[in-house]
Amino acid sequence: MNAQAIFSTASRHYQKGQYTDALNQLNALMELNRDTKTYVLLAKVLAKLGFKAEAARAYQLAGEAGGSRAEDYLTDAMKLYFANGQEDEALSIGLPLLDKAKTDPEIAFIIASIFLKRGEKAILGLFKAPLTLSTNRLHNALAFKLLTAEINDLQDRDALTNLFRNNPKNGTLRSAYLVYAREANDYAEVEKHERDIQKALKAGQTDFLAAEAPYYHSTWCGDERLNRIAGAQLQPYPRGLTDLRRSAPHSWGERIRIGYVSADFWEDHATMKLLQAVLMAHDKARFDVTLFCHTKSIHTSRDTGTRAKWGRIIEIGDLTDEQAAAVIRAENIDILVDLKGHTLESRSTIFNQAAAPVQVGWLGFPGTTVNVDLDYIIGDPYVLPDASKVHYLEKYCRLPETYQPNDPYERPRSQPVSRQQAGLPEDAFVFASFNANRKISLQTINLWIDILRQTPDSLLWLLCDRADARANILARFKGAGIDTKRIVTCGKLLYQDHINRIPLADIGLDTFPYNGHTTTSEQLWTGLPVLTLKGTNFASRVSESLLNAIGVPELVTAGPEDYVREAVALYNNRDKVAAYRSTLEANRFQMPLFDAERFCLHLEKGYEMMADRARRGLSPDHIDVPALPARNASFER
Repeated sequence: MNAQAIFSTASRHYQKGQYTDALNQLNALMELNRDTKTYVLLAKVLAKLGFKAEAARAYQLAGEAGGSRAEDYLTDAMKLYFANGQEDEALSIGLPLLDKAKTDPEIAFIIASIFLKRGEKAILGLFKAPLTLSTNRLHNALAFKLLTAEINDLQDRDALTNLFRNNPKNGTLRSAYLVYAREANDYAEVEKHERDIQKALKAGQTDFLAAEAPYYHSTWCGDERLNRIAGAQLQPYPRGLTDLRRSAPHSWGERIRIGYVSADFWEDHATMKLLQAVLMAHDKARFDVTLFCHTKSIHTSRDTGTRAKWGRIIEIGDLTDEQAAAVIRAENIDILVDLKGHTLESRSTIFNQAAAPVQVGWLGFPGTTVNVDLDYIIGDPYVLPDASKVHYLEKYCRLPETYQPNDPYERPRSQPVSRQQAGLPEDAFVFASFNANRKISLQTINLWIDILRQTPDSLLWLLCDRADARANILARFKGAGIDTKRIVTCGKLLYQDHINRIPLADIGLDTFPYNGHTTTSEQLWTGLPVLTLKGTNFASRVSESLLNAIGVPELVTAGPEDYVREAVALYNNRDKVAAYRSTLEANRFQMPLFDAERFCLHLEKGYEMMADRARRGLSPDHIDVPALPARNASFER
């Protein structure tokens, strides 16, 4: 028989399911002819007989032979290689098909799966779009794994939009999608889904919260009971780890060895604007301080010599959690303090490696740190009231006045600038918020709308760099009947320039349920009164803590209605605003808020109380640090 006759016979056997007979015919045919159609039929027969590797090779040869369907045959070869566990062979075919992968979810799935498994993440962004546009749930699941933690990643935003469109009843996807909506102040989307969220919560459905990132969850939810659920599906530490860590042999010295872990050890970071004076004030005769640093080199490379003043620095950025914990244990650290919690670039999971006998959370994250092996959280009576203890995994260590340190020495004083320089009218009453725009929640903007309606000659001055967020904020005000000329937005400036402009406002308006933290202290530092309301969780009680520590508790209102009422009253009583400014000026260097030396003494007393319990073999328990006698003179240098 000639080649065509043999091919026809093999094809008939294949159609009848006589695969062995077909293979025999094809083996004979291969001696006469090895064209594309022969390789394709051979591949189909071999696949039916279960010879995946051989079938893949046949498809590969068909594709390499060229023709209009060459890419299709190469794709079939790649799928079979991948199914057979031959990843190298699959990649060798897949990489030349990258352009096709941008629109073909099958190819994208295979290449992305291999790269993800190998930890090669640089190229993975290419595959988010095709995987999210697919209706295959496996493709969608892989796309979700490819998402980064970078809130400004536009590929992530578009991918989540597609995923949520494909799976509109998926609570996890809805939560992730709403992170981006809130980041852009897309109030229409937030409001649309808010009704469903509140309906679910009222029905006792809270499972969807477990997948939420705790930080972003806290920007919209002020319920401590629910805050504790957020992030609960993160990898928990092993049961029994805490007892093993606390009972492990440990050598205590005369000095208490404190270790701070953070990615924020660079002078321009907001955390160090607060913390650096306290680090430098530590009593070196009683405390040995080490900074375990995983700060990015782009930040540390700009150091002007300030870092060396904060304490001994050990770099752990290139180490695994296990390696970092081993380094910490080798330093025989007594009390290890996590300054990040559930925030970006956190390495809190180091604390799940039994790194120190006492482990503490402080400053970075305003709430309980789920799935992290911590003994204490440092707070104060305002942010951590007794009634909230049930919602915390950690024991309290409450400092007597405020949990937030502040640096009064390196922080610049404001220098006079004019309203004209800032684009503000000279005669208007200016309400201001310099908080991140993500904190301008639906509740917050609705309260501000009420304030502006009742204060006709006022304007609102907002810090907002994002064009999409700015457009959405303005649209919300316009939709509520507020002239958008009364909304003035500004961008970020160099720190000194930012401090200079703050006093141009008349009243700072706080945000809810996530208050200003560093932002509030900056406003108070420059003498700007900040109006807040009584909070319902740590994040929403921070300004209350700061206002009490600077001696103006009257600026803490009882609730939303009182917040609006007091803002309107201050608008109508400029003398009262001036009196608050005078009080802030008088209290700056005498009240506790900016007293870094006093704060450090309270903090060190807390550390001593923690260490004392651990030395005696006692389990952690709630600690209230006693207050030093009030100052009767200025601490200004």
